[in-house]
Amino acid sequence: MYVAIVLTLMFLFPLISIAAQIMLTDHGMLTAAAAFAIIAKWYVFWAVGVRLSTAGLRQIFQPRYTAQIILGLKSPDALILVRELGFANAAIGTAALWSLYSPTWVAPLALIGAIFYGLAGINHCFHKNRNKLENLALGSDLFASLVLATCFFA
Repeated sequence: MYVAIVLTLMFLFPLISIAAQIMLTDHGMLTAAAAFAIIAKWYVFWAVGVRLSTAGLRQIFQPRYTAQIILGLKSPDALILVRELGFANAAIGTAALWSLYSPTWVAPLALIGAIFYGLAGINHCFHKNRNKLENLALGSDLFASLVLATCFFA
């Protein structure tokens, strides 16, 4: 289920939303800046908003899943930290969801998302005993960071 959620929210749904909006846009008005704005809008919404909100809620209410299944941490002490991460994810995700209604929030949330995903991806790199799910998190985190940073700086 985790693989399907990550692939859907980080790749499939953003691509569908971007393609749909571009198809509905007057192509005479579609500049590079407008294209990056569309990409940023939908990537912030799906990859930062929906993805982090979903992850945050799961980490708050089921911290054991992230600790044990994704990160391979067996100590019950890890649950407190995972729940704290859940609060941060839920807060960032909620703001990113709201960016759909407040377009001025898109750029700052793209930067926040780029930093968050970049640091999370780098952190996964240093975990020597990564499992398949953590490898997926590593790759999707670094990809998200690249997309969001490109949108922010474009």
